[in-house]
Amino acid sequence: MGDQEKTKRIIQPRLLKGFRDSLPEDEIPKKAIIAKLEGLFSSYGFVPIDTPALEYTEVLLGKGGGETDKQIFHFADNGGRDVAMRFDLTVPFARFLALHLNELPLPFKRFHINKVWRGENPQKGRFREFIQCDFDIVGLDNSEADYEILSVMHASFAAIGVENFHFHLAHRGLFNQMLAHLGIAEHNTEILRIVDKLRKIGTDEVREQLMALLASSEKADAILAYIEKADEDEPFLTTLSRLEELGGGESEHSIRMRTIYAYLCGAGIEEHFILDPSITRGLDYYTGLVYETFLTDLPHYGSVCSGGRYNDLASLYTKEHLPGVGASIGLDRLMSALSELQSPIAQAGSSADVAILNTAGNFTACDLAGRILRSEGIATSVYLAAKKIAAQYKWAEAQAIRYALISEDGGTFTLKDLRDKESWQGISATEAATIIRKEHH
Repeated sequence: MGDQEKTKRIIQPRLLKGFRDSLPEDEIPKKAIIAKLEGLFSSYGFVPIDTPALEYTEVLLGKGGGETDKQIFHFADNGGRDVAMRFDLTVPFARFLALHLNELPLPFKRFHINKVWRGENPQKGRFREFIQCDFDIVGLDNSEADYEILSVMHASFAAIGVENFHFHLAHRGLFNQMLAHLGIAEHNTEILRIVDKLRKIGTDEVREQLMALLASSEKADAILAYIEKADEDEPFLTTLSRLEELGGGESEHSIRMRTIYAYLCGAGIEEHFILDPSITRGLDYYTGLVYETFLTDLPHYGSVCSGGRYNDLASLYTKEHLPGVGASIGLDRLMSALSELQSPIAQAGSSADVAILNTAGNFTACDLAGRILRSEGIATSVYLAAKKIAAQYKWAEAQAIRYALISEDGGTFTLKDLRDKESWQGISATEAATIIRKEHH
């Protein structure tokens, strides 16, 4: 086969727009965060589930609402069925509940960390394929379940090590109460979607769109007065009292919010929660508490953790009443933001703790040393080729591996700290493990 023919057979390696490869330097910190989140969710009693990437299109389009329906990837499969790729993990979860309700204890706490797909315009921190980390409580409609999701959100950010963030809370019921008080409740869905764009298009454009919809500048201004705080530092309960007044008085929704806030205060985490009536969430299935999360140092980056209460979502697939509340951490979006902030959380980690470099030509001794170190809980990578020591060091340092264990004639090793340049000679693999643990602690 000639060179020209070989060239013709090569397919150009390229990626679809909005999709990415993930190199080890990106994947290592991402997997570390996922492991921390899985441990945290489990510590609260949440259990893992999984659902297919593909669903029948009618299942996914059932009640997504708004822009999501336009962004879904759907096509006819090889059997001619109309199928779609999941755009979030919540709607498949509702279908999952309807199918498996008799197998699940209620209340049911689940978590699900996996990829979803949306055909939206790619931009900084926003891709067409991305990972969501969802956690939900189904089977309860009370303040305690709402509070626990908020508590897990706070604990998640603490476990990851994220600093300088705020959870912005609102309540669909309070918003609807205000619309009913103004006599425009029939425009609920359209108004919610306009208000949801506030951070993207600004106050003036929101006002223009509300006026066009309602044909009333007074009602448009009343909605803006509800969603905009005069003072960004307005205390939670002060904001709540103002919203009650604009909505015609105390209600079950405002009482629920007071109770949730009392629980947050009881846990000592209230300073991270802001009552922000501009938060509406664009999806139709939310019915109560809603929330978005913003990093203080990147306020215009968008939400990195969102969710709310959805008491009617599962009713599309079952007659059973299954109230739920949950949240979703947009992991890729969060990682992109942390990377922009140069946070150590998003920095590339090492592939192993120790690299075993073989200079004595005794692979079996190196392999045995690796087994000993791993049995001591130390991640170890053995160099598998007969190359000069300089090349082996370069390989270890390229992966940010801190320690090198170099084989010596006679079966002993030299341990080198590649960061601090300290070394220990003539030691066994077991002694190396003891030194590494001591140095780490």
